Amino acid sequence: QVQLVESGGGFVQAGGSLRLSCAASGRALSSYAMGWFRQGPGKEREFVATIVYSSGRTYYADSVKGRFTISRDNSKNTVFLQMSSLKPEDTAVYYCAADRLGINYSNEAEYEYWGQGTQITVSS
Repeated sequence: QVQLVESGGGFVQAGGSLRLSCAASGRALSSYAMGWFRQGPGKEREFVATIVYSSGRTYYADSVKGRFTISRDNSKNTVFLQMSSLKPEDTAVYYCAADRLGINYSNEAEYEYWGQGTQITVSS
C-alpha cells in the first residue's frame, strides 16, 4: 500500500506560480513512476506529468511543457510539481498517483494509488 497526500493548492493570478507537493508513505517509491493528473470543471481527468522515481526521467503533457516541472526528493519520499506561467485553463483539481507498470505513463488506468487531490484556481 502507498498513501499519497497532496498539498500546495490554492488561488493564483494568471502568470503566477505554485508548487504542489505529494508526500508518499507506506512503501518506497523506487519501483514506481509518480504522476500528476488534473481534472478541470466539466472535464475528464487528464495526464499532466510523470517522473520515473528510480531514474528521474520525466514526461509531460504538451499543454504544460516548458511551464511545469516535476521533480522528486528521495530523502523525503516526496514528488513536486512546480507550475509557472499559470493560465486560467490550468484551473483544476490536481491529483498525485503512483504507477508500477511503467507501460504508458499518460494512461491513468495504470496508476494504482491516488491522492485525494488539491484544488488550483487560476484567475484571469
